[in-house]
Amino acid sequence: MEIERKYLVRSLPNDLESYPHVEIEQGYLCTSPTLRVRRMGDDYILTVKEKMRDGATTAIVNREEEFALSDEGYHLLRAKCEGHLVCKTRYRIDLRRSEADGLYTTQIAELDIFHGVHEGLRLVEVEFPSPEAAEAFVAPEWFGEEVSADPRYRNSYLASLRN
Repeated sequence: MEIERKYLVRSLPNDLESYPHVEIEQGYLCTSPTLRVRRMGDDYILTVKEKMRDGATTAIVNREEEFALSDEGYHLLRAKCEGHLVCKTRYRIDLRRSEADGLYTTQIAELDIFHGVHEGLRLVEVEFPSPEAAEAFVAPEWFGEEVSADPRYRNSYLASLRN
C-alpha cells in the first residue's frame, strides 16, 4: 500500500544538486486501474495502481504493485502509452525532525522537477507507513500548498494534457 501527501514547492532546498537524484520518464497505458511504465535511471518498471478510498485521511492511498521490465519490454509498452511521456528529475531529500523524547525521525521527501511539456512544475511527495502518520505530518517551510486531493497534479493527468 502507498500512503502519501503531495505539495507544490514554495522554494527549492539549498544545494539541491548535492542530494541523490535520478532522471525519470514515464507513460500510462490506462488510468483505471493505473498501468504505468517507467524508466528510472537504468531500471524499467511496470506499475499497477488502484486508488483506495479512505475518508479518514487527506493523504493519497493506493494499492500499488511493481514489476521489473527489460529494456525491450519497456520500449514495447512505452510505444503503446496514451498521451505523452512525463519527464522529470527526482531528488531524494531527508527530512530529519526532533521528537519530544530527544530522538530524531527521518522521512524522505521526493522532489520532482518536471521537464518538457511541464517545464517549471515542481512537486514534492512524502510517503507514510499509516494514514495516522500522514495526518500528523508537518510540512517543512519550503513546501507549498498541499495538492494531495487535486487530480490536476496526478502524473497520469499530466500525461494526458496537450502541449
